[in-house]
Amino acid sequence: MSESLGADAVAVTDDETAGAAGTGPLSTDVIRVVVAKPGLDGHDRGAKVVARALRDAGMEVIYTGLHQTPEQIVEAAIQEDADVVGLSVLSGAHMTLFARVVELLAERDASDIVVFGGGIIPEDDITELEKLGVAKVFTPGATTMEIVGWVREHVHAA
Repeated sequence: MSESLGADAVAVTDDETAGAAGTGPLSTDVIRVVVAKPGLDGHDRGAKVVARALRDAGMEVIYTGLHQTPEQIVEAAIQEDADVVGLSVLSGAHMTLFARVVELLAERDASDIVVFGGGIIPEDDITELEKLGVAKVFTPGATTMEIVGWVREHVHAA
């Protein structure tokens, strides 16, 4: 079930599993994830697949919708008390957009929010993004199980 949170934002939840065995939104240990599509990139199928996989794994997911600015993404992450922000960029603007999100989180004293990303990103850029503070970059071919496992392993360890 999807619950509207505004013009573009959608909380991906499942009422049948909410709070069950520490896996739903009523649990205090649930991982809260903001999935965002920054910039002008209009291809969001991958982001929606990842959002659904994280939700199905028991995480609370807020999908911000297309064409979000880094400022909007950071504001959503802080308002939603997110543990992690997942960014998806296929347009080639990943260096600018990912870096700006990390920078704005630091400015808002929210560097404890883990940032990961995905998209068509050259290997050399991945190294640079990690130096800038992006914890992990997933490229085409990464499985949803791999992404879910990484988030579970790294979010509360940060």
